[in-house]
Amino acid sequence: MELLAQLADLFLHLDEHLSTIIDQFGIWTYFILFVIIFAETGLVVAPFLPGDSLLFVSGTLAGTRDLNIIAVYITLLAAAVLGDTVNYWVGHFVGPKVFSKENSKIFKKEYLEKTREFYEKHGGKAIILARFFPIIRTFAPFVAGVGKMHYQTFLIYNVVGGFLWVTFFTYAGYFFGGLPFIQEHFHIMVVGIVFVSLIPMIIEFINYRRSLHLSRKQMEHATYKDIKSTLKKEHLND
Repeated sequence: MELLAQLADLFLHLDEHLSTIIDQFGIWTYFILFVIIFAETGLVVAPFLPGDSLLFVSGTLAGTRDLNIIAVYITLLAAAVLGDTVNYWVGHFVGPKVFSKENSKIFKKEYLEKTREFYEKHGGKAIILARFFPIIRTFAPFVAGVGKMHYQTFLIYNVVGGFLWVTFFTYAGYFFGGLPFIQEHFHIMVVGIVFVSLIPMIIEFINYRRSLHLSRKQMEHATYKDIKSTLKKEHLND
């Protein structure tokens, strides 16, 4: 419960926390932003970290001149692309080992199967679309690595997805941050955008609670072989 309370405080007062970091760490703030987005996209153990909301708030603070928008944009884009890249190679080298155990706290078959279904529905574009869906965003590059997707193909989707994601949220924040009304009601607007960015995660959590366990049919598809087959069907691997 204490951890949930801390996470809620982090999300609902993200603007205050980031402002405090800027005051205390100055130019090192860019490195901190890099680490958070890199971890959120690159480590399957950290899908709970702020993603969309952090991009927006960073852009907003750049709009109020607390940060440099060019430096923010380059930092966040590099973190997003490198994060997915590392996540892909972890999945690539871990491969079948992920499925050696029936389940674990990190590699839940529910997450892997839902991500596989996402690929089955959207093909390679899943990597781009996943950028805008918490949890799936973290697992999509990992599953691409597990399924041995061609790296050049993955890299193209990775860069395009990272560019669209970072550009949209960062510059949306930058635009709104320069408006007098937003500056006067900054905290309220940040809470609003955080809430909106959490809607996909809330929906995913509700759906997950409705079906705590995969159906027998779904469980049969939550395998290393099926992930590779799904990507092969979309001509994404050999």
